[in-house]
Amino acid sequence: MIRRILLAVLAGAAVCLLPWTVYLAHTLPDRYDTGQWRTAWVGFDIALLLCFAAGAWLGLRRRRAAVPLLSATAAMLFCDAWFDVMLGWTSPDRWASVALAVFVEVPVAVVLLLATRRLLSGGMRQRSVTMADIAMREDPRYQQVVRELPATADEVARKAALGRDEVEELLKTLQDNGFVRRGRKGAWTAVPQDLREPKPDEFDEADRERVAAFLDQKYERELALLSWAAENRDDFGPWATAQRTSARLTEAEFRELETEYRELILRFCQRRRRPMTDEKELSVRFYAFPSPEAVPS
Repeated sequence: MIRRILLAVLAGAAVCLLPWTVYLAHTLPDRYDTGQWRTAWVGFDIALLLCFAAGAWLGLRRRRAAVPLLSATAAMLFCDAWFDVMLGWTSPDRWASVALAVFVEVPVAVVLLLATRRLLSGGMRQRSVTMADIAMREDPRYQQVVRELPATADEVARKAALGRDEVEELLKTLQDNGFVRRGRKGAWTAVPQDLREPKPDEFDEADRERVAAFLDQKYERELALLSWAAENRDDFGPWATAQRTSARLTEAEFRELETEYRELILRFCQRRRRPMTDEKELSVRFYAFPSPEAVPS
């Protein structure tokens, strides 16, 4: 209901602004003397400065509030460029205003919009699971290596009780598939990826049976993990929670829910590059499916 009202208000505003804009185009003078000119522009620049500062603070912490703030800052920069150029067009400084708009204000606004998009998506690589991913999942050494990161190859070999050359080979394969990267000082770090669950029909016939087996094992592990969590639910203290609900949604609304959930998870996965002493690795799952009553027998 609220969404429909908002859409009606936006559509109504667009319709009302059209004749108003035409009216202003025919009635406003080309020149107009006004007071508080300095206060208006200084106030605008102060507001822009505060938006930059707050956006930087929120962006570094990957807070969702940074998204509307960075978008508003970009809009203010576009407005600043427009009025600087238009209001200074007849002044001797007009080319300086054009240069400032073209080389500073507009590019910075575009960068902010791209940063907004990155915050929404989490900056993770999105792709489907491949046969190479399945092969690595079937080899426990890869998970063993990733669990020891961030670390150098020597540190991984020592902690995982694996050979140095073996670890280097495993890390190279993980790097080729985008799961790890090597820093300038030689330390390896894990790179989260947004992997879409494979569908057997998307693979060659020779690989479909293996993909189906991979999915069966995946859900068996999920069920075992959920059973273990239920049995030990009193041992987790504040480090566990559970929520469940049911909702009546259209398929489009369901996809919207899924998208927003993925954005939230991705943002928290990308919040921090380096581990902290008080952090724990949490298993987070999202499952949505028709209730048994809704499935025809």
